[in-house]
Amino acid sequence: MESKEGLVLAVSTTKASSHDSAHLQVLLDKVELKVGSRLYADKGYSGSPNETLLKNKVLKSAIQKKATRNNPLSPTAIRFNRLVAKTRYKVERVFGSIKSWFRSSGARYIGLAKAYTQHIMEAIAYNLYRSPNIILKGI
Repeated sequence: MESKEGLVLAVSTTKASSHDSAHLQVLLDKVELKVGSRLYADKGYSGSPNETLLKNKVLKSAIQKKATRNNPLSPTAIRFNRLVAKTRYKVERVFGSIKSWFRSSGARYIGLAKAYTQHIMEAIAYNLYRSPNIILKGI
């Protein structure tokens, strides 16, 4: 999970067989978001369980809409996805930067605890690398 400045706020590591969308609650429990904050996420997090979760936590949903079989996206949903993508790119930039800067294309260690430690260390390194520029910009 990342912030407005593009820094990593929380990390959750799960088995590869587990879908990310089922673990949104875990990430939200790790951070303190202001009431009414907007949560940006890709189509993988769409669905009523996560929408209900956000409503219960009084957060605004900016989860991209997902088309289903025989049910294409409406023009409004397509427009919404484009608007969300303009901000959500920061999340993808984090993943891309970690992959290129630290040559991290996957877990280097066997076991969930070791993989989690790897992800935490990458997040710390990423935040340290980005922090001076953020401070200089005065964000």
